[in-house]
Amino acid sequence: MLKVIEGSKGKEAPAEEIVLSLDELARLGAQRMIACALKLEAEDYLARHTGERDERGHALVVGNGRGKPRKVTLGAGTIEVRAPRVDDRRVVEGARQRFTSKLLPPWMRKSPNVSGVLPLLYLRGLSTGDFREALSCLLGEEGAGLSASTISRLCEQWKAEYEAWKKRPLEGADYVYLWADGVHFGVRLEEDRLAVLVLVGVRPDGTKEVIALEDGYRESTESWAALLRDLKSRGMKAPRLAVGDGALGFWAAVGEVWPETKEQGCWVHKIANVLDKLPKRLQGRAKKQLHEMMYAESREECEKAKDKFVSEFSAKYPKAAESLERNWERMLTFFDFPAEHWGHLRTTNPIESAFATVKHRTYKTKGAGSRQRGLVMAWKLLAQAEKHWRTVNAPHLVEIVRTGGIFKNGIQVVEATREAAA
Repeated sequence: MLKVIEGSKGKEAPAEEIVLSLDELARLGAQRMIACALKLEAEDYLARHTGERDERGHALVVGNGRGKPRKVTLGAGTIEVRAPRVDDRRVVEGARQRFTSKLLPPWMRKSPNVSGVLPLLYLRGLSTGDFREALSCLLGEEGAGLSASTISRLCEQWKAEYEAWKKRPLEGADYVYLWADGVHFGVRLEEDRLAVLVLVGVRPDGTKEVIALEDGYRESTESWAALLRDLKSRGMKAPRLAVGDGALGFWAAVGEVWPETKEQGCWVHKIANVLDKLPKRLQGRAKKQLHEMMYAESREECEKAKDKFVSEFSAKYPKAAESLERNWERMLTFFDFPAEHWGHLRTTNPIESAFATVKHRTYKTKGAGSRQRGLVMAWKLLAQAEKHWRTVNAPHLVEIVRTGGIFKNGIQVVEATREAAA
């Protein structure tokens, strides 16, 4: 607790001891700083127009006291402000001019940062019933006016935004690399788990963004094909490389819709599948060998490591060897792309890591209430995560890949051409 002693106009007066908490002090400080900033903003406006007068010599822009008190909710809490008023009688091109504070527009009742608190808390796992208590702690009792009922309106708004996003044109969008994965989580009011088909792409400048997010029945070929056909019909051209796990439905769909796209399997999924077919006492040694393949410096070294693994384990554990060799060529495609990109292209980790937030939210709330709500929530979470995604390593090489540059074991051997980008 802090003690503040107030006097009156510098004169001696009976000392009034006020005991403030840190939160109260922060609100008091914010109130004074904002009042000062609003005053300076109005004074600057008056100074810029001080020489403008009417035909009788009267100033056209003058101060006009202060407006009515209003409450504004900030990160420091809810405070009361009275903004300065300015009477501007100028007419420019037939339009009456008006002073409007950029710091505190007339419509503002809470700062944009506070407006973002509700969706952020909800998406991070706070249940709607806990909002009043949480907001009271953060913003004071006045801040509890941002009630949990707002979440229902937010969800309807997110639903409309999601539906519009799903139909956006893609003629100008170019994705050189594509990650695909199916993510499953529970739906509280339905028996079946929600299978979300997710596509994340890399643009020629190296930035990553969510391309599509759709409900897909058990990641079937038809579900994936319908999604890819829709993207193609909206103008999306074939990516150079698609990265996915071992789900046969996705690869069959890619082969149908974009047969020219190269395919790379996810090494994390491959390793997990192989280890699952070995006894635990052998998994440590096997995992080390599998990592030697995954992180090999060349296709030849990777092949040698694979042959060694098969030679050692195939006799006693044929299923493990068969799992490794299944679709083996698909596991080696990344060697035909820049070595700087290998860390991105060997796995579907960009989707897996981004969906950790979704899984956290659904765990906290025991699943979304409906399939539609689950989809919208997943999309909004990914949109939040997308803001913090970094570009791929050596982003300048992505454009080279798109324009036809050919690489062998990560090193460029053929120059890119303008025609290949068309």
